[in-house]
Amino acid sequence: MKTLTLRWLMALPLLASLAGCGESDVQEVRTWMKEVDAQTKVQVPPLAEPKTFIPFAYAHKDDIEPFNPNKLLAELAKMAAAGGGNGIKPDTERRKEFLESFPLDTIKMVGTIEKKGVTYAVLQVDRTVHQVVVGQHLGQNYGRITSINETAVNLKEIVQDATGDWVERLSKLELQESKENSK
Repeated sequence: MKTLTLRWLMALPLLASLAGCGESDVQEVRTWMKEVDAQTKVQVPPLAEPKTFIPFAYAHKDDIEPFNPNKLLAELAKMAAAGGGNGIKPDTERRKEFLESFPLDTIKMVGTIEKKGVTYAVLQVDRTVHQVVVGQHLGQNYGRITSINETAVNLKEIVQDATGDWVERLSKLELQESKENSK
């Protein structure tokens, strides 16, 4: 009998907590939700209609298209005819020298030699060695050697800037240390 009473005493809190789960409050919540749902009006603004794209057709076949590189050339020609520019331009009539066919970053200075009072720079392109003096041309940007010393070859290049004008730019080929000297 004692165990039966003990079991009832343990089950009593469980039964009391289950009694709280009745449907008395659920009906009130459902009624409130229906009232709020009936009173709430959803307003979604209408979407704007997409704009129609009208493609542009070039009607004049003789005109220069805006993305044609010839347009830039035509403008540069107009500027040159109007006296634009700074007077600097490369000599395109002269015969190109052999070392002008290589970009400067592929040419290395490996030393200097002095013969009969004239200083020569020793330049290496790939595995070929060349001797150059002041006044010779080198590189693909109309570069002309202005001076040679034991550590560098100085040159003046003629390049085009963003507006198409020719400008001078100073460049330098510095002596490359050999692998044997660095050990």
